[in-house]
Amino acid sequence: MTADAPVLTIDGPSGSGKGTISRAVALRLGWHYLDSGALYRAVGVAAGWADLDLGDAAALVRCTFDTTIAFRDDPAGEPRVIVNGHDATDELRTETAGAAASAIAAIPEVRAALKDRQRAFRRAPGLVADGRDMGTVIFPDARWKVFLTASAEERAERRYKQLKNKGVSVTMDGLLREILARDARDANRAVAPLRPAEEAVRIDTTGLGIETVVAQVLALLPARMD
Repeated sequence: MTADAPVLTIDGPSGSGKGTISRAVALRLGWHYLDSGALYRAVGVAAGWADLDLGDAAALVRCTFDTTIAFRDDPAGEPRVIVNGHDATDELRTETAGAAASAIAAIPEVRAALKDRQRAFRRAPGLVADGRDMGTVIFPDARWKVFLTASAEERAERRYKQLKNKGVSVTMDGLLREILARDARDANRAVAPLRPAEEAVRIDTTGLGIETVVAQVLALLPARMD
């Protein structure tokens, strides 16, 4: 880890576009990229493989320490997530993995166990980190902080299109309920609740295209970095 490497944090609720925007910004800058949500989803998937009870905090903490997580690009340049030696990328994107991630993220010991792993991504020339507490907890000293939002209805529609394109059978009403429930869990958990850092620039992505949001984020950085 390079402690003085610059960091741009992009936080926000599920479906706000932070993953897509963060990857695009990191690629544009030539910086490293941290998908913090993938770490929690990876632990959730590993817990599912081990048939662990999501209410058993002690077992989940042990699982967190025991789970190996690696990020690799496939031949097409697409990111893959390797969990305990197995490519779990597709499984991590399921609603089940998302729900498990949200549940275990509320456990303080799990968050503490993953903190150092996340901070290890901070390397030169810089890092774009996306998640829910990147600017408030993991990288509070980040030079630039962004908080993305979007209406719950638009976030549900985005997710609906993603899943339908993958052949997954879902309903808009069901996805909207899941998003609202997850928002409530993330915002009301006792440890690292979802909230913007005081100095974060808020961007509402409702109705905005990817390039428009990327441009708004890049405009926050010195011109020489783009």
